[in-house]
Amino acid sequence: MPTRKSLIHLAIAFALFNSYGAYAANTAELPCATTEQCAAQAAKIGATVDKSSAKGNKGESQFSWLNRINKASIVMLTEEGIVKPEMGQKIATGVRYAIDQADQPNGKRPSDVLQLEQIMTDKIGPEASLIHSGRSRQDMLATYRLAKLRSDVLAYSEAMNATRKRLLDLADKNIDTLIPAYTNGVQAMPITYAHYLLAFEASFDRDGQRIRELYQRLNQSPMGTAVLANSAYPLNRERMAELLGFDGVRENSMDSSQISTYDIPIEAANIASSSAIRVGAMIGDIHTQYHQIRPWLLLDEAKTYTSSAMPQKRNPGLLMRARESASDVVGLAQSVTLRAHNVTPGMTDYKFAFDSLGVFDSTKAMFGAMDAVLDALQVNPQRAREELENEWTTSMELADTLERTQKVPFRIGHSFASLIVEQARDQGLTPKTFPYADAQKLYTQAADKYQWKPNTLPLDESTFRASLSPENMVKTRKGTGGPQPEEVKRMLAEAHKTLDADQAWLRERREKLTQAEGNLDRAFEKLLSSKG
Repeated sequence: MPTRKSLIHLAIAFALFNSYGAYAANTAELPCATTEQCAAQAAKIGATVDKSSAKGNKGESQFSWLNRINKASIVMLTEEGIVKPEMGQKIATGVRYAIDQADQPNGKRPSDVLQLEQIMTDKIGPEASLIHSGRSRQDMLATYRLAKLRSDVLAYSEAMNATRKRLLDLADKNIDTLIPAYTNGVQAMPITYAHYLLAFEASFDRDGQRIRELYQRLNQSPMGTAVLANSAYPLNRERMAELLGFDGVRENSMDSSQISTYDIPIEAANIASSSAIRVGAMIGDIHTQYHQIRPWLLLDEAKTYTSSAMPQKRNPGLLMRARESASDVVGLAQSVTLRAHNVTPGMTDYKFAFDSLGVFDSTKAMFGAMDAVLDALQVNPQRAREELENEWTTSMELADTLERTQKVPFRIGHSFASLIVEQARDQGLTPKTFPYADAQKLYTQAADKYQWKPNTLPLDESTFRASLSPENMVKTRKGTGGPQPEEVKRMLAEAHKTLDADQAWLRERREKLTQAEGNLDRAFEKLLSSKG
């Protein structure tokens, strides 16, 4: 049954709602007995509600972070003498109570600043509001959102690194696996599957670089800037930043909570979108092969599902789920940008878009789905080699061989190879079955077109056949970064080292955040246990 006091509170709240807008509703004065009720009351008047708090999620919820900010605030205020030690200790007991009550059966985990402050006030009295000296929802929520974003970005980095590790492990097993590479959707040249996988891993390596650069810009604290122009209190912003795990302060007080809140989340979301586009491209290549009657890339049959009607079908659900999640990331990232577009500074529309839209939840799901594809992937080297040998992907090497060994101008060699390909496709011939005598005639035709002498093919049959071999073409590549096995091995070794360094960076960032949290807890407990 509602108490007389709660009925009075409720009557006041209704009076506020029905007073023609004469008074704004104070979220602290809207009665609520549960987390859900607190969220519903805040939502009625358009106050920001954090979904993770409402669901009881503890880790990176707004409730948990407001309490962490409260800890840091009262430690700093006491250290700076803005509140006396005995008052700092009293307020700290209110902070502790707000944290502890949340774990009780009827505990509340509100995500609104004033609702949380009211819990403290109910316990220790109005002095609880001294913790709010020199601060505002603006800098508090900007700080929470950055803390949430940095956690999301580190999780994104970890998920991407797991995929990179799978790419490298798969490449280690396929250094000599010859496959066709495609441009414009058409077979272009033979490479190795390891070379192909390293290309994508290199692109995710660049995303890792982008994440590390972003992190330097992201991990700057807005706390202590109040609404946007600081306050009359001599707050120690640097101490707050240290206690909350930030590397420094966002210097300009308006930028910290009103302007950087545009570009930092947009940058993060668009890095994720860039990763998603590459994931989609890889899935597209695999799916293109999967369409074939005799593909050289398949999924483990146990990782597919059968058609309900057609016995022969093995549906690649893993591919479709990975592509869907990649598309989700691209779409949600653009939604973050659109949410910020044409919105004036200081509005809330854009400030929590990355979180409320779930960009990074989708990014994590995407890399998990990609990992499932890579774990199920089956490569058939013999089938890939057969596909190469049934096409004319090595015809450029025929022209190259003529130029490199016989000084025949490339355009003549190109014309010669093109004539061979035209005849071969018309007659259904492959590099292994094309008549050497016909090649001699076509060379004469190409040489005569350019009035080149001598006009007889300067390659014997064995050299002619060797120049059309996929293995020969890959092995004869020169220069840094090519598909030749020794160069691929070198690149693989370097990629493993780079990934190890990226993993070390990630561990260091997380260790630093853990240390900061520990330092904050120790400073808070010291204040809580002080004699005043």
